[in-house]
Amino acid sequence: MKLSSILSYVLAGSALSGSAAVAASLQDSDPNDIRAASVYIQPVSAAAATASKPQQPALLAEIRYDVLDPSTAQVVAYEPPGDGEEEDESAGSDAVDLYRIGLYDPQTKQWLAGTSVAAANNFAKGYSPHFVLTVAPPAIGSASWSYLGVSVRGLAIDAGATRDFGPQATVVVAAKGATPVLNRPVVLNPEGKKAVPEEEKSFLQKYWWLLGTIAVLVLTSGGGSEEK
Repeated sequence: MKLSSILSYVLAGSALSGSAAVAASLQDSDPNDIRAASVYIQPVSAAAATASKPQQPALLAEIRYDVLDPSTAQVVAYEPPGDGEEEDESAGSDAVDLYRIGLYDPQTKQWLAGTSVAAANNFAKGYSPHFVLTVAPPAIGSASWSYLGVSVRGLAIDAGATRDFGPQATVVVAAKGATPVLNRPVVLNPEGKKAVPEEEKSFLQKYWWLLGTIAVLVLTSGGGSEEK
């Protein structure tokens, strides 16, 4: 067995051995708040597209997290793609170079959320996959969380690292976006052009006629003296 396969088994074994610790860390939370997301992988390169029998999505990893504390996300199972001597020996010009990553339901054979594309070198020797799972909180009147998508990126393993060199996961809870502030609606004149608002008149401009009437009445009333 090649060194890359051995390293893959070591990383997978490290993630599985830590599943007991993950379960223990989540026991203090409400079991109803714990979720498990199954991440699947499928070849999408030219070689896979022209194959006589296209490969079906295969389970890549399982991520467990607490919706009330997404920082507890852990990869409790991981099976790297292209693992095994038989597939390594057949690799060559037809080797898969791109994979489709997403949440998949094998019963209905449908992808459950948005998918992403990852290069094969993200799972190569010396790299540790880092999953980013995006979830959305329940809508008003609903109690179910929904998945928006998942992506993966291989991070180079530090030769001096003594821990946390296995697959990692980060859960991002999508927040409601800010409501845009809209301007006043555009008012058009009968010709279909933008109407120019009239300038607001001053008090004198509005009521000059009233002031003039009052002035005339004052001047014309009670002006003469009584005759003796």
